[in-house]
Amino acid sequence: MPRITYVNGRYLRHPDASVHVEDRGYQFADGVYEVCEVKQGFVVDMTRHLDRLDRSLRELSISWPMHRKALELVIREVVRRNGVRNGLVYLQVTRGVAPRDFLFPQAVAPALVITARKADPAQATKRAEAGIKVITVPENRWDRVDIKTVGLLPNVLAKQAAKAAGAQEAWFVDVDGTVKEGGSSNAWIVTRDGYLVTRPAEHGILRGITRTTLFEVAASLGLTVEERGFTVAEAKAAREAFISSATTIAMPVVEIDGAPVANGHPGSVVLSLRAAFFDIAEKCQA
Repeated sequence: MPRITYVNGRYLRHPDASVHVEDRGYQFADGVYEVCEVKQGFVVDMTRHLDRLDRSLRELSISWPMHRKALELVIREVVRRNGVRNGLVYLQVTRGVAPRDFLFPQAVAPALVITARKADPAQATKRAEAGIKVITVPENRWDRVDIKTVGLLPNVLAKQAAKAAGAQEAWFVDVDGTVKEGGSSNAWIVTRDGYLVTRPAEHGILRGITRTTLFEVAASLGLTVEERGFTVAEAKAAREAFISSATTIAMPVVEIDGAPVANGHPGSVVLSLRAAFFDIAEKCQA
């Protein structure tokens, strides 16, 4: 089955899919995106992802590319046409195509691209059983990381640095030593007393959809979440550490900057959150 991509009203073979050279997403990173997990034929937490898409669009004064209900149907259709039962669906909305100018163009329709790809759940399980390594990097991003824009060059550089160091994620760290978030994830620790800690999402980090759902998962397991900052030193001394995102759900962190977290193996709390996540998350039939 060939991969199919949706581009501005057309379903195209993936190798034939393209956008105009003057698309403002390409020219200025003038766009936003969302990534949803697809699991067992369901799009996970689609309502919350589209709510966040709405916020991102409003923050940048970009119009919806189509009615929300229509967009939901297109997302499902892209998943269906690609035969994705387990994997990811990605959607990107830019301000549209216009002659290159810093000012917003007038009477230009937003551009929409949606892709979907398969993933092997067994590989994710295998990674969770081993855990991942994290490095820390200085915060160097713009102030509005609460908007899920396609302007991700600092994140790209941070994650490339992680790969070069033999790690799988990088945590951005403020000048005071507190952890902000990962290059493509939110950051968490579990204290020695068993409390889950993650930085407040009012400013300075993205309000992750998986992060939000994990609050509900934690409550269902009788776990307490504290929204506060934590330092790199506190993370290294924690009972457990983990990251969350649509692509990783809850993924154990077993090493930070070369130092093992606890015994250097995934902990029981994060694994219990991971195991319970799909039962609690919203499931939209694809």
